[in-house]
Amino acid sequence: METMRERFAAVTTELLDHDPRLALVLADIGADSFRPAAARHPDRVVNVGIREQLQIGVTAGLALTGLRPIAHTFASFLIERPWEQVKLDLVHQGVGAVLVSAAGSYDWPAGGRTHMAPGDVALLDTLPGWTVHVPGHPDEAETLLRHAAADGDSLVYLRLSAHRNDTARPVEPGRLLPVRTGRRGTVVAVGPMLDAVLAATEGLDLTVLYAATVRPFDAAGLRAAAGDRPDVVLVEPYLAGTSAGAAHDALADLPHRVLGLGVPREEHRHYGSIPEHLAAYGLDAAGLRTRITAFLR
Repeated sequence: METMRERFAAVTTELLDHDPRLALVLADIGADSFRPAAARHPDRVVNVGIREQLQIGVTAGLALTGLRPIAHTFASFLIERPWEQVKLDLVHQGVGAVLVSAAGSYDWPAGGRTHMAPGDVALLDTLPGWTVHVPGHPDEAETLLRHAAADGDSLVYLRLSAHRNDTARPVEPGRLLPVRTGRRGTVVAVGPMLDAVLAATEGLDLTVLYAATVRPFDAAGLRAAAGDRPDVVLVEPYLAGTSAGAAHDALADLPHRVLGLGVPREEHRHYGSIPEHLAAYGLDAAGLRTRITAFLR
């Protein structure tokens, strides 16, 4: 089964061949997948080695020359480790780039805490101007990557994961996609959480919305779906409550309740499989059903 990262490598290689404005900056991770592209475009495919702060600096420098750079490595090394460079070299200088991560919250549990970044989207929320995509399927990742690569000089974060849904959805950047309609409340499933949310809410009178883009948050879409029963559950594959503020803002003039479900702040130091992590966080179908029905009561 093809992964989001494999699709990313194939599509980025194609884009490099056809778009002379595109560049790619690596920090060793994933370099093998781009050897043919590096051979064809040595001036636009750069591997800085295990130097993530330099990776972001080079990315910003390429953007200043007029290129559209893509930077790729694990989320903990792309957002957390070079945070000062993300803040100053990109945002403060007002240049655009596409940051494409992998191994988000718990993709490689055996790698330990150094390879987990459940706080990445929350960190980016402290800075202005970011578009954040969280696809749940390789087809969605391709759609969002192509959109980001062609999106002028904007700042885009594309969060890839080994955790995925079985079926791709017709995602549109920046829009919530209605998947199921109900009357007792609204559940927003982000990226790879959709399958578990659909299983958890089977037979419940709930609206389910799918978000493959979380920033900017589709406030109008949530407001329209919530109607006169604005009880909202957010199910995110990263830090719990990351989008709660956005949901509250969307419903600010209505009495409403918001429950944010996601990865807790407490560390799980027994590193099992992805399904074991989901169960430990209460993010599998059984855990979600228990928490959602308790909230609605």
